[in-house]
Amino acid sequence: MTLDQLDRQILRVLQKQGRISNADLSEAVNLSPSACHRRVQRLESDGYIRDYVALLDARKMAVPTTVFVEITLSGQADEVLDAFEKAVARIPDVLECHLMAGSADYLLKVVAENTDDFARIHRQYLARLPGVAQMQSSFALRTVFKTTALPV
Repeated sequence: MTLDQLDRQILRVLQKQGRISNADLSEAVNLSPSACHRRVQRLESDGYIRDYVALLDARKMAVPTTVFVEITLSGQADEVLDAFEKAVARIPDVLECHLMAGSADYLLKVVAENTDDFARIHRQYLARLPGVAQMQSSFALRTVFKTTALPV
């Protein structure tokens, strides 16, 4: 399925206002409520809309510190990569894990209460990850820009 302009408008609105009512969404994209509902259902069933989530405030959740961790593994064999990926997926403080091209094999996005909490996460989880040869952590000082909305 290819997306037309109305589909893209619907996706833009839903990315910023996931809880918008169908009546308000249909008004925002200038479409009848029933036609809008059918399009949203199609976008969901075709996998363009994967999930609906609540985005929490990290400060209010007491994890305002963001740390980016670059990890280089000891090898590139499938079993080394698989073991690492399974283990890192079980760490509750890791929000994202990306397999990278470049100097590091993986880039992790970790949240923590503060530097002491990150030290705990490092000791308890990161230092025990299988196959790790090198690890470098960088603390974000301030988030300048952040969005979950993809360009549509």
